[in-house]
Amino acid sequence: MSIALGMPSLRAPETPGERALELERGLAERAGDAPRSAALGDRFGRAATDLRISLTDKCNLRCTYCMPAEGMDWMPQSSLLTAAEVARLVRIGVERFGIADLRLTGGEPLIRPDLEDIIARVRTAHPRLPIALTTNAIGLAKRAHGLAQAGLTRINISLDTIDADTYAALARRDRLGQVLQGIDGALAAGLAPIKINAVLMRGVNDEQAPELLQFCLDRGLQLRFIEQMPLDGEHGWTRENMVTAADVRARLAERFDLLPDSHARGGAPAELFRVTARGGGPVLGRVGVIASVTEPFCAACTRTRITAEGKVRSCLFSHEEFDLGALLRSERDDAQVARAWQQAMWLKPRAHGMDHAGLGAADYVQPERSMSAIGG
Repeated sequence: MSIALGMPSLRAPETPGERALELERGLAERAGDAPRSAALGDRFGRAATDLRISLTDKCNLRCTYCMPAEGMDWMPQSSLLTAAEVARLVRIGVERFGIADLRLTGGEPLIRPDLEDIIARVRTAHPRLPIALTTNAIGLAKRAHGLAQAGLTRINISLDTIDADTYAALARRDRLGQVLQGIDGALAAGLAPIKINAVLMRGVNDEQAPELLQFCLDRGLQLRFIEQMPLDGEHGWTRENMVTAADVRARLAERFDLLPDSHARGGAPAELFRVTARGGGPVLGRVGVIASVTEPFCAACTRTRITAEGKVRSCLFSHEEFDLGALLRSERDDAQVARAWQQAMWLKPRAHGMDHAGLGAADYVQPERSMSAIGG
């Protein structure tokens, strides 16, 4: 949810100018001591260098672990960041805070007809900045070359199974063929490395994990298994039903050997493993496991997130947001926008709240927004 900062009010601010003023007052009260440094730092010694901007909350799938089947209230089109506003935020992040990586997310970012324009604007201003895209790949086959020409560096594609019936059950849409076409299109466009994001659901697709890994190894794709997080639209997540990182490794071990990767992990969310056939042999590729819930990596987090309407979330699981979009639309200059962003990140919590004994206990409260409304 978006918090109201500053003095209590009986009505929500009605204009960007009012919202901007309230934000500035509230941040000055709560985070006025944030250092004026060339970094998006927090109170625990971390600095954000990885910027993730959501371009829309809409999606053309209804994955069970992300969204309800029906009844989503979408953001009005007028509230979404424009291409120029996205480019401006990236410029502020790169020039003032040393942002070194950009990821465009959703919802489903391919829904934006101006996606190529957004990427081209950023690429023109920042020729060396890595620009990644997270997508479900529906419609990607037709746009992959255009995205690459605009300046997209690489792509992450969501694919939880290669079984058509299982895919339709998970996504609530029969679109597996289009996703596979999108993967082929991305390969042809040279958008490498292509990473595949997969969420395993107990009793649904968890037994298919080795098959999915083999599919990716055969095509030179880099598979990442992601623990289901309590960010589903129906708030039905339970710790007991979640397929854990340990479960993933055990399932893959039925067919493969996983060896520790030699590269330093740094702030990357995925723990990487080299993959060989069961019993040894040459390295076939690598697989990653992102264990946000059971093996959290909060202490090494380097991410700052901005939602599709321009609100800063210092943590994916945060209950607070800070409305930079209002500043962008109220004639604040870059220095003022940067200061608010810096103060918002200064308030980042030490951890997301699931990193203690009693995981899933009653003291953990799921954020109000679902993943599609936050951006991954």
